[in-house]
Amino acid sequence: MDLAVARAVRARQDRLSSLRAFRHPNFVRFWLGAFISNVGTWMETIGVGVYVTEVTGRAGWTGTVAALIYLPSLVLGPVAGALADRTDRRRLLSILTTAQILIAAVLAVLALTDRLSVPAVAVLAFLAGCVNALVAPVYSSLLAELVPAEDLLSALSLSSAQYNLGRIIGPSLAALAMAAGGLATAFFCNAASFVAVLVSLMLVQLPPRAEHREHDDLWAEIVTGFRVAREDAGIRTALVLTSLISVLVAPFIALIPVYAITVFGHGASGTSLLAAAQGVGAIAAAVLTGTLADRWGRRRLVSRMTLLLGTVAIAYWLVPSFWMAVVLVALLGGAYLSTLTGVNATCMSRVSRLLQARVSSLYTMVLGVGYATGLLALSWLGDHVGLRLTMASAAVLLTLSVAWMRRRGMLRLLDGPAQFLGRDEVTFAVPTLAGPATMKEVPGAKAGGELRASR
Repeated sequence: MDLAVARAVRARQDRLSSLRAFRHPNFVRFWLGAFISNVGTWMETIGVGVYVTEVTGRAGWTGTVAALIYLPSLVLGPVAGALADRTDRRRLLSILTTAQILIAAVLAVLALTDRLSVPAVAVLAFLAGCVNALVAPVYSSLLAELVPAEDLLSALSLSSAQYNLGRIIGPSLAALAMAAGGLATAFFCNAASFVAVLVSLMLVQLPPRAEHREHDDLWAEIVTGFRVAREDAGIRTALVLTSLISVLVAPFIALIPVYAITVFGHGASGTSLLAAAQGVGAIAAAVLTGTLADRWGRRRLVSRMTLLLGTVAIAYWLVPSFWMAVVLVALLGGAYLSTLTGVNATCMSRVSRLLQARVSSLYTMVLGVGYATGLLALSWLGDHVGLRLTMASAAVLLTLSVAWMRRRGMLRLLDGPAQFLGRDEVTFAVPTLAGPATMKEVPGAKAGGELRASR
């Protein structure tokens, strides 16, 4: 009887493993603040996408404006990771959130005074992208401080879930706001929503920061992050997968307004519906991802979901009916979230806490730059040869690439021994202005462990 009860409890825990991070009150506070902010962000995203698409009628311009949000991560992503590893993350995120409020407010004022234009939207999108590139690794590394290492995958999945829950609610509220008061109303709502992040940062309690080495040379710390990613085979493989997904499939997100308006002729309401459907699929995936990872293992989760992602993307871009596209974009959103959550968790779990922000920043950089590159290339190509053909062909290329990686055994590296979080002590040199420092991993450490510094 005791054995049967134990098995029942274990099965229940497995089913709910994706929700484990909700056991931690600090994570819940942070999650709620980010969720409110993301509702506002999606209100602005839908408003900007509809505005650019209706004014220009070109996928290329819609893709270009969206790409400008992610291009700054090429330069600023690694810098943000190093800053997050050497400064007070709460204070840094508060400063960056304040900057996001100011940018959103300027966009709202321009819309209110009828001075909005595509060039102005593009400039503000680029400025917002600069701030976002700095925010992403700080946010991810804060998550790692709010939950223990064994709940990190759950935290990342639930973080993606709140982002996509915002994707469901935000577009609906955007449609209502634009109908009631125009674009300015949607944009002002976004500016106000960032206040929730500032409140959550005041409420969460972070563990005391461990004593670590003196921070003198920012560039040296950036180089260390690149070296870790290069020498760890699992991180290197994860970043290759991230690059392929971000270039070949991820642009479907920004191109939803183009697909709804120019292909199916459903306007702003169709755009909101497709975006919301993607969010529904992503939330379902967030609830299931942790359980699937426990059952299959992270490598099989990433491998299977990436193949599913490519297959569903092909079908999504070729379906003849809008309502079939709504169903398929939900499946696409789910596969996309599961894949990238597994990849991101792989990157962060293979290093100690003192390197997590830098590794996360490299993941963010690859994802953002790949997304921007794919958007620019595929959207303008789609204007010339057809959006459906271009995007479906890109999804075919992703599917073939992942199948080749599986056949060559490259995906097995995701489960291989971590170079900087292994069973034996790992030593590597870190140059600083005060002289070369030797960083040693604590033997047998788990994710979220510490590094010891010596000279």
